[in-house]
Amino acid sequence: MKYSDQISSWLVESGYTHCFYVGGGNIMHLIESLNNVLDCRPVIHEVAAGIATEYFNETSDSGKALALVTAGPGLTNIVTAIAGAYLESRELLVIGGQVKTANLSYGKLRQNGIQEIDGVKISNPICNKSICMDKIWSKEEFIQTINYSNNGRKGPIFLEIPLDIQAKEVDFPKSKVGLISNINKISESDLRVIINKLRLSERPVLMLGGGISRKTAANINKLLKETSIPIVTTWNAMDRIGADHPNYVGRPNTWGQRSANIVLQQADLLVALGTRLGLQQTGFNWQEFIPLGEIIQVDIDSDEIEKEHPKVDIGFSVDANDLLQRLLTHNLGKHDKWLDFCRLVRGKIPLIEEGVNVTIPQYVSPHKFVKTLSDLTCGEDIIIPCSSGSAYTIMMQVFEQKFGQKIVTNKGLASMGYGLSGAIGASIANPDKRVILVEGDGGFAQNIQEIGTAAINNCNLKIFIFDDNGYASIRMTQSSYFDGNYVGCDRATGLGLPDWEVLFQAWAVKVIRIDADVYKNKSYLADLEGEGLVVFIVTINPKQTYFPKISSKISESGSMISSPLHLMTPELPENIKNQVFKIKI
Repeated sequence: MKYSDQISSWLVESGYTHCFYVGGGNIMHLIESLNNVLDCRPVIHEVAAGIATEYFNETSDSGKALALVTAGPGLTNIVTAIAGAYLESRELLVIGGQVKTANLSYGKLRQNGIQEIDGVKISNPICNKSICMDKIWSKEEFIQTINYSNNGRKGPIFLEIPLDIQAKEVDFPKSKVGLISNINKISESDLRVIINKLRLSERPVLMLGGGISRKTAANINKLLKETSIPIVTTWNAMDRIGADHPNYVGRPNTWGQRSANIVLQQADLLVALGTRLGLQQTGFNWQEFIPLGEIIQVDIDSDEIEKEHPKVDIGFSVDANDLLQRLLTHNLGKHDKWLDFCRLVRGKIPLIEEGVNVTIPQYVSPHKFVKTLSDLTCGEDIIIPCSSGSAYTIMMQVFEQKFGQKIVTNKGLASMGYGLSGAIGASIANPDKRVILVEGDGGFAQNIQEIGTAAINNCNLKIFIFDDNGYASIRMTQSSYFDGNYVGCDRATGLGLPDWEVLFQAWAVKVIRIDADVYKNKSYLADLEGEGLVVFIVTINPKQTYFPKISSKISESGSMISSPLHLMTPELPENIKNQVFKIKI
């Protein structure tokens, strides 16, 4: 058979069911072959193919997707999606076309074949594997290369296949390939170290990171209730536990929930599972992260443990899922008083603090809107809170997740424009579920061409666009640090945003404007509950404030000095401080 047909059959055998792609001459054989065996969905731009693939794989209960792009601009266009999946340690198989092997320049020329560019060199720094298949591979070589179980830390795989290799006639005997797995598991003696530390601790906290799978989270949900240890999550793991879980005390972060930050900073022991403890998690002032206690970090990547920001007391480069499930079968000590105190802190500091953010009457308060939206969602919904900007921040601070929901973002790269493509991928992976996307107008405009992809695929997608006339987070930065010298952040400074109601008419998509009156009378609810693609434009004050947050100041030398996590702006009233700070920090 033709080699592209053979590759397609191996992909099916490996569990692939879907493909997102943009057509091109250098992948013509692969398109034809994959379309015969996979559910192939064309998109307008290659970056959307990559993002949709990532979010499909993050939310799919069965089947996997890959992205297919042509040579040259096909590869360069998808680089942002590859980078995002790399930073978030997520599965993303990208198959790229390439010119015929006879036309490859092999680095001797800038370009020899038409549209030729070295995709392997471009993508190599942001891939687990980046390889040009300039010869026929055996089945075992192909299957093991795309096998994610032999990588400790997931990430993109890029395979570049020249056009003549795709078209070659091959004859492979039928065979089975045994997959290799090299993931380390914690020893009993090392597990006992963590158990003993937790038993001796007075104020322990377990932090669940994105490395804890949703399958593991479902298995341990009841076991967590049998402990008296408070649980916090990173933003990437916010759907691993419901907001109503008795042990859950929030999402700490530089833009996190204030109560969670205060609880975390008073811990005498943090066991961080499946999280790299990046700067957004610890705060830029990482020297004051967990100032009163020890840190035990469990991450599959030893480099993350050894990076020394923050300073980790004990680190284990092992599978966090295996560790957590085994850990919870042991007696971890009694911490009821500490858990009760953490609940008190949550009660004293609501997610929407009174008087902290003021909204002009004709606008919708984004904080209250997100709280209402979280109340209206159900446990089957898939939530896509975009990946950057004010809309994303509010979703992370205020949204109260229900156990069973799948919530996906890409905060490592924090690129604008991720939301719509990600929501499309999630919707195609889950055709029987409702997908809810919340994104700012500036971010949504960056991938606006995929509205047609959502429409033609009949996605059951509810899109909420926060219309605040541009880049709210950039505007806020310019207001805080540059005396309101606004540059390139709204229509007045040259940002060409569309008339949203007119725009969606081009695709015959229903669009509803939610202003203060519509929000109060709730006339939009029927469309939220109905089937199909509907867009809601939420009218937000362009000068809306977004507090609480970690503040920074510019020193005399010009460097930025950040506050530690527990000191968010604005300060708490003195009477509340006295109740929520049990230990002097």
